[in-house]
Amino acid sequence: MSVKIRLKRMGTKKRPYYRIVVMDSRAPRDGRTIDEVGYYHPIEAEDKQISIKEDKVKEWLVKGARPTITVKRLLNRNNITIK
Repeated sequence: MSVKIRLKRMGTKKRPYYRIVVMDSRAPRDGRTIDEVGYYHPIEAEDKQISIKEDKVKEWLVKGARPTITVKRLLNRNNITIK
C-alpha cells in the first residue's frame, strides 16, 4: 500500500478549506483517511491559513509517506524540511 500526504477538500461551494491528511494513494480524494495532520484554509488571513502538526508529519515521512506537490509547498511554507 502506497501512502500519500495530501489534501482533502471540505467546506461549501466557493468557500473551500482543506484538511491535510494521510491516505492510501488509491483512495478517492474525499475518501477514508488514515490520519489527519493539519488543515489549510486559503480564504483566512495569512497567519491563520495553515496549521500543521509537525510531529505527526515527520513521523509519517519517516514511515515512507510521500507528500503531493501542493502539500510539499505548504510544508515548505511552514519550514518543515522534506528529505
